[in-house]
Amino acid sequence: MALNLAHQIGSLAGTQIAAEVTTGEQSSSATANVSGVRKVPLANLRCNAPGEALSPPILTPPLTPRSAENRPAMMSPSLSAACQAFGTLSPLETAEESSASVAWKEGGKKEEKKGVPVYVMMPLDSVTNGNTVNRKKAMNASLHALKSAGVEGIMIDVWWGLVEREAPGAYNWGGYAELLEMAKKHGLKVQAVMSFHQCGGNVGDSCTIPLPKWVTGEIEKDPDLAYTDQWGRRNYEYLSLGCDTLPVLKGRTPVQCYADFMRAFRDNFKHLLGDTIVEIQVGMGPAGELRYPSYPEANGTWKFPGIGAFQCYDKYMLSSLKAAAEAAGKPEWGSTGPTDAGHYNNWPEDTPFFKKEGGGWNTPYGEFFLTWYSQMLLEHGARILSSATSIFDGAGVKISVKVAGIHWHYGTRSHAPELTAGYYNTRYRDGYLPIAQMLARHGAVFNFTCIEMRDHEQPQDALCAPEKLVKQVALATGAAQVPLAGENALPRYDEYAHEQILRASSLNVDGSAVDREMCAFTYLRMNPSLFHPDNWRRFVAFVKKMNEGKGARRCWEEVEREAEQFVHVTQPFIQEAAVALMH
Repeated sequence: MALNLAHQIGSLAGTQIAAEVTTGEQSSSATANVSGVRKVPLANLRCNAPGEALSPPILTPPLTPRSAENRPAMMSPSLSAACQAFGTLSPLETAEESSASVAWKEGGKKEEKKGVPVYVMMPLDSVTNGNTVNRKKAMNASLHALKSAGVEGIMIDVWWGLVEREAPGAYNWGGYAELLEMAKKHGLKVQAVMSFHQCGGNVGDSCTIPLPKWVTGEIEKDPDLAYTDQWGRRNYEYLSLGCDTLPVLKGRTPVQCYADFMRAFRDNFKHLLGDTIVEIQVGMGPAGELRYPSYPEANGTWKFPGIGAFQCYDKYMLSSLKAAAEAAGKPEWGSTGPTDAGHYNNWPEDTPFFKKEGGGWNTPYGEFFLTWYSQMLLEHGARILSSATSIFDGAGVKISVKVAGIHWHYGTRSHAPELTAGYYNTRYRDGYLPIAQMLARHGAVFNFTCIEMRDHEQPQDALCAPEKLVKQVALATGAAQVPLAGENALPRYDEYAHEQILRASSLNVDGSAVDREMCAFTYLRMNPSLFHPDNWRRFVAFVKKMNEGKGARRCWEEVEREAEQFVHVTQPFIQEAAVALMH
């Protein structure tokens, strides 16, 4: 018998799709010229049996009586109506399964799911300045598409500058409440990012969302609340960690403000925690990453692959430096940071401080300063994590922290760009193990970027080495016994990048990580390009391969054949999502 559209999608995606008819929405009339799908096999992932026939799709299992009660008696013959009706019906738990789930949440054992779940980052402007969902029709169509492809969930930036914009303690969750309910309706999990930074001025920033108005007002009164470089340039992306514990924000400290925000989020969305919202990523710096704003792109200040600049010249950071120097018996070291470390766009060998032979970084003074600078960052992370783990204790969510993948000049002795960002990582010192150990103490996930990159794709004159960097981080997290998650740093839609992500996520870095994989991967980012037919076909195959895990024996080409069939079946619906996102 012929399979209906919902059955075909369910069998191809491995997800049961409800064949509902939505009467309140009109079918899309958008059209697009969809070219034939071209398969590009990977040379090093060949099928053992290239002539093997693809198994026929399996019918969706019969629904239980309870499910059948909620299912309409018939399905519309209209293809576009069927596409509109895509909805994922989660399998109903048996009493035994429900008990097992409760036992796990209460500390019992949970059977581990194989493979690496894939999440997709939502657009940065998913919630508007008016606290509503942006492009609601496009968002709804896109969430349908992602769920049908086997995506585990989505990542959403919850902007401090939108929610608490007008006044301290006045939280407006409007757009987020609606967006989270949409995710729940589509059966998608959510990684919620507590975004305490400004949007705008970094790679990929497509909109501008400043810090809350009342916070920027306090910065205008006291400019030293902002990170400052040696030339007096202020950075307004994120509050200086030098004032973390000082009541500089209308009687509250910055850390108290972050904690109050997270507590308000917990209280407002407690009904979704643990089921829909499964992870809280805590922002700790620019771009939400645990680092200093050492390489700001705004106004052309920094350009890749410059070394960046230290950010320790506001009065609060200098006060801490002075105290540390006095405690070390070297008060003369406490008046300022390095003054011979060059400018943002210099290279290591251009500067006395970072040069390989006789560089200041490898002197007693350099070791003192870099230890203090990196320790301040670690203490900042620990303070916020302590609040987060306490606030979300028992909520059934993971806590994660994002660390930047600074891979340029990695092949030099000093690793200058990492040092200016606050990672004391050199040829002679592992700067990521202390971060991993700090996260392990708080039970947090180490989330790392640049997973998609290969060394030879980057400028070799700048000694870029993203693969070696990812390997170092994988080894550090393994030693600290902290879960590692990944993200791609830049948008990529090609199989070459997907293959690299698959390889990196397997964590086979030392030949002994037999059962270890990344705990999750978050794909950057949902946009119209993702839904281009060729890109979508490759993405569907990538998600399927990630879900199967490194123990899967099927080759890429077999998965791609299924993906091609899937794209053909879902073409009208994916087309609708792509068109809606462009308007």
